This record gives sequence, structure tokens and C-alpha cells, in this order.
Amino acid sequence: MMKVATICVSLLLCSLWASLRAPTSPVAEPNAELVVTKRFEGAVLTVKSSGAEGNKYGFEGGRVLKVNGTYHLFTSEMIGDPHWVKMKLAHWVSQDRLHWKRLATLAESSGDFTGKDPRAALWSPLPVYDPTDNRWNLFYVAYHAAPDTSQQWLTNHEGRIWRAVSNTPGVDGIGGPYTDAGVILQRDRDSGAWEGLQGTDSFFPYRAGEQWYALYGSAHTEKIPISLWQVGLAKAPELSGPWVRCTDRNPLTVEKRFIENPIVTKLEDGTYVAVYDTDEPNAIGYTFSPEGVRWASGRHLLVQEGKGVWASEVRTPLGLIPEGKDSFTLFYTANERVSGMQPDANGINITPGSLGLVEVRLKKQ
Repeated sequence: MMKVATICVSLLLCSLWASLRAPTSPVAEPNAELVVTKRFEGAVLTVKSSGAEGNKYGFEGGRVLKVNGTYHLFTSEMIGDPHWVKMKLAHWVSQDRLHWKRLATLAESSGDFTGKDPRAALWSPLPVYDPTDNRWNLFYVAYHAAPDTSQQWLTNHEGRIWRAVSNTPGVDGIGGPYTDAGVILQRDRDSGAWEGLQGTDSFFPYRAGEQWYALYGSAHTEKIPISLWQVGLAKAPELSGPWVRCTDRNPLTVEKRFIENPIVTKLEDGTYVAVYDTDEPNAIGYTFSPEGVRWASGRHLLVQEGKGVWASEVRTPLGLIPEGKDSFTLFYTANERVSGMQPDANGINITPGSLGLVEVRLKKQ
């Protein structure tokens, strides 16, 4: 009862603080944009790469960070059937962005397809460093899974956000191993009406001021066709929680129809930028925030064009990696273009997911 009371009070304070702090008017359009300075005409990590043996459907989502000169990829591996259910969460490293070595399996899903197992499918491993505790935290999504019906998308449903903590302290402990510390956000009585059967499908925490915030997502997958994917804002005093929804702000109005898997970066001038999955062809989405709370209307960044279009579908950006002088590396996952492949019943080309990248610059107007 004490824990429930604490969460309720925190939710009330979060809503009150936001209403006092933020104006009701829209966020002013930022005087900056992201521009691509170099595109790579092909994937840099595929199911044919060394270390990817046994990975049937490839890679999707996650995060890439650069730590002490080494690039660390945390990603979902779609290793087998059922598709999008039998999964591994993996850790890869690279020194040059182009050649990758697989270091470890962080977790593996059960692949249960009866709807009974809450960890049937595991997705979206996102490492975040906690300076207070001097340890890396790993946030990921665990789903129930069952065959779809004519009315409902059940392949991944009732998503819950798990938090795991590295057993190794310090920045060099990014590789883990990680120990689960419990569920920190899920669909419950505090959920907004915009949160549906999919449950919580993404969660990315970041520090803003004296608080931690997180962008999290959901969709009404209890009705096919699925018409809307949205994200909201949550808040916590510590990275470990308790996490409560900022209900007066949710859902955010970054996109009108589709936004998934946002990852936030704080820029040198103190503003924030989030990159995310969009339904704009061959592109990823991005949005700016002056303080990490109010987010502007989304924009789109074309990552493939012309003869460099190697994917049937660009999917999920894995975060902006600062490279100095307002320049960034942006990795993303995308489904490879395979001749003769036809979309499934949901309009998705089930071709192998691969890792691509572009070089990006922040252009100030």
C-alpha cells in the first residue's frame, strides 16, 4: 500500500509540475535541422555476417553507443520462428562502424506462441548509464505472443518494460552481464486511453534537469487495421523509478499517425533531439525539445535515396552518436530488398533486417 500511495502522489506532482512549468502554446519551431552528409550504399551488418549464424530473420531496433572509442550495438535478433517471437538480445562491437564482432547474448525469449508467457518475445535493448549508481542499466520490452486473429494483432501484445543492471560497475561495465531488476512500466489503471493491447512497446529514459524522463509508446492493436501508434512522457526521480506517466501531456503530438522507438540525445547547447521510426518512405523521424519535456512537430530525414536504396523498408534509428563539431553517426535497421518478395497480410516484407548507417550534421539556421 505504501508503494501504491507513493506512485499516486508522484503522478499527481508530475502532472502539477508540468501544468505550472509548461505553456499551453505549441513549442516554437527550432532554428536547426539534421542533414545527411554521407550515405553508405549497403548494409554493414546482415544475416550473412560472421557471428550472425543461426539468425534467420536478422536485426531490428536497439541502440548504438560509442564508449572509449568503441562502438557498442545492442539489438534484437530475430533468430527463428515464430517470426518476431523467437528472439535474442545481443551485444556487438566495432572499431570502425563497418566491421562487427558479436560478444554476447544478453537474453533469449521463450518463443511461446500460446499467449501464456509474458516473456515470449524480447525486444529493443537500450543501455543507459546511471551516474548515481555508477552502473549501466538495460531497458527492454517483453511481450506475450499468440497467433493473430482477423480482429487483433497478437504476435506481440501486453508489452512490459524490464530494467536490468550491469553486474560490473563503471562505464566499462557496459557489456554486463546484466541481472533483471523487475518491470518498471506496463499497461495498468494509470494508462491513458491511447495505450492499447500492444502494452508498452518502447521506453527510452534520459536526464533533463533534476529529473529523469522517458518517452514510451503504445498502440491499439486490438483492432486491425492498426490506425495509430503514439508516444507519451513519463517521469521519475531516479533512473530506477518509480516511473509515473505525465498524463496531462500524453500522448505527444510529434506525429499525426505513426511514431515508434524514440531515442533521445542532449546536444551541446542544452537542447534535446529524439530520432524515431516513421512511416515516411526511406526515412527516419526526428524532433527537437528545448528542455526535454516539450517536443516540437516531427521532421523526416532521408537516409536512403536513388541507387543507394537497398532496403524494402527503413525501420528503426538506433540513436545519434556524437562525433564532434555538430556531426553524428546514425545507425538504423532496415529490411533488405529481396527480389520477388511479397508483403504479408499486414503489409510487411518479411525479409532479413540489417544494420545501415549515415553520417549526419546539425545545421543551425
